[in-house]
Amino acid sequence: MDEVIQVTQWLSSITPRKKAKLFFFTTHADAPSPMVGSNDVDTHEETQLPLATTVALHNFKNIDEFLKKKVNTFPCYNVIENEITKTDYEYLRFYSACKYLDVVPPFLDMEKISAIQNKFEMTDEERDYRMLLDSADLVLEEVCDSLKPAGVSQMWTALRKDRNLIRGVKTIDIIGFFVDPNPTRIKECLFFFIVRFLQKADKINRVNTNRLERLIAQCDESSSCEVRKTIDFIIDSLRFYPTGLYPFWFCLIMCVIEGRDGAMQEIEKTMEISRHLGMITHTEKNPTKETIELVKKELMKPKYQFYSSFTCWFMSHGDSNSVVLADGETIEREWFLTSFPDISTFQLKPKVFFMVSCRGANKFSLKGDEFEGPSATCDYYDIGSALIRNRMLDITDSVRDISYVQPMMDTLVAYSTILDHLSGRANTHGTIYVDRACVLMSENISRGRSLTEILEHLSQDLHEILQETMDEDRIVYNQACHYDSFFRNTLKLPYTRHPKEDVHSAPQ
Repeated sequence: MDEVIQVTQWLSSITPRKKAKLFFFTTHADAPSPMVGSNDVDTHEETQLPLATTVALHNFKNIDEFLKKKVNTFPCYNVIENEITKTDYEYLRFYSACKYLDVVPPFLDMEKISAIQNKFEMTDEERDYRMLLDSADLVLEEVCDSLKPAGVSQMWTALRKDRNLIRGVKTIDIIGFFVDPNPTRIKECLFFFIVRFLQKADKINRVNTNRLERLIAQCDESSSCEVRKTIDFIIDSLRFYPTGLYPFWFCLIMCVIEGRDGAMQEIEKTMEISRHLGMITHTEKNPTKETIELVKKELMKPKYQFYSSFTCWFMSHGDSNSVVLADGETIEREWFLTSFPDISTFQLKPKVFFMVSCRGANKFSLKGDEFEGPSATCDYYDIGSALIRNRMLDITDSVRDISYVQPMMDTLVAYSTILDHLSGRANTHGTIYVDRACVLMSENISRGRSLTEILEHLSQDLHEILQETMDEDRIVYNQACHYDSFFRNTLKLPYTRHPKEDVHSAPQ
């Protein structure tokens, strides 16, 4: 069949709603910039103009032309070995979006998909099409589905009032001030235009959504929300890290086995809970400093940008400042923790570290005669909320900037014990902290708990357990764990990713 006819038939089989979403998913805001020497120029106008004209003219002609051009580009594309290009990303994004929306062109070259995945060095598990979907875009799709046309129209009116933000933007002038989003699927196009505009203007990203939340908050709830949805519900959905829909978490397990009874049990437990949570796991037994450097180098490869979060279990001996590696060398705990958050592939994504080691030799003896409870006096002030508001700074958009991020942001470090104290271990089962953490995470997975809620429960649970030293003194003590959080959003544990049937996406 003639290629032009094939493309025309494919486009005619897609509903307007799916066309709008396909356009949105394939014009990903965080897509890499064109490679040096590339003729492709991904400009703001190119990605926004089809949406703007669709809203203004109430037809999908320009989106159709965009998708037609996109699908016609790939047959002419030659996959270059060992060099990842912008078109490689586009091809994978386009394929995953089509697969997600169930509109895969029958003429799409699946062998090229496999060849590109080979360049990214993807394993069989990483070839699941859902891994290629941007989790933040999936959350925004849900927000769009939760709003009625009137709600999106009200967001547009609120955006147009911000003259400093929209000044000089031609695509906004094309749409105009007042919009009727009721014609077929114009709502989706207008919402996706607003989202991409705010992203391109550095007003929102996958973590910072405050500007979008403020637009939604100005909607009238009675006319703007779909059935069983509320403004608060929609805004709350933006305040979680986008890891809940088809999550692909990467989990790194590093465990020193030598001289640590029960270490293999620790590995088995952490691997089991990782699989239960749908994580893709890599294990390093008896790591050295060279191992750590190699792992850091591996994590900088392009394929890791498709993961939605990073988790690391590090289990070894240690003292107040250092951890002991398999070859007996020690490294500063702080050096290890600051090495990973700055890796570009996991920027703006939650990074969780479970540091399981002693941090000293002190114990909370049950006698506790030498300890005195904290004696503190507090001054209480009865200040009305109106007075508080009057005394607060007026923080305007002009002094906000989300384009620069401190390396440790979006990182949480969970310690198995507090500074200068022991971390208890059972001879046959390994670290008690690891055991209880895995149990609580498996129990809470179906309850929609956040990670910090589980860690707080873990702190209570671990502190109740009586432990005994293995030396001749046989001192009975209990253990206190804690965490340091640089999170800007709430992180919920993922539900298991794979349904009962096999849904792996490696092209058949």
